[in-house]
Amino acid sequence: MPNRAERRAQDKRSRRGVPAQYDQTQGRARSGMVDERALQEKSRRLEEHVDGEWKPSASTVGEGAGADDFEMRDPAIVKAPHSVRQAFRIVSWTLIGLSMIAFLVIMWLPSHPLWLIVTVSAVFVVAVLSLFVVAGDPRHNPNLDANGTAV
Repeated sequence: MPNRAERRAQDKRSRRGVPAQYDQTQGRARSGMVDERALQEKSRRLEEHVDGEWKPSASTVGEGAGADDFEMRDPAIVKAPHSVRQAFRIVSWTLIGLSMIAFLVIMWLPSHPLWLIVTVSAVFVVAVLSLFVVAGDPRHNPNLDANGTAV
């Protein structure tokens, strides 16, 4: 039976390399396994910018760009409607949104007047059907490819 110093030396030798709990090879070839030492070395080289690979870095847009400072930096995000058709499309989506909110409000009312439910339902149906009328020509839709599939 080995003495205490020998057991410690054997434990110290066994700690080198891959720990026994991660060693799935059990003495066989390690071709398909991840080399932890190589990964640590690569991360060290990346930190020191030795590899020359691209590394993301954070930067701020400007000093005055805070959360409460709302300023449109990209004017292509929100445009004014350029045609009557697009204005009606905006109105249709607004009616759909308002009728959805009205449905939620009606759902929590203790008494449901029939005229209110019919009115909100009619507004929703008219708004959805109007989207089919004011929808543009699919050939001019920039979100469709040549086969009509959404991109």
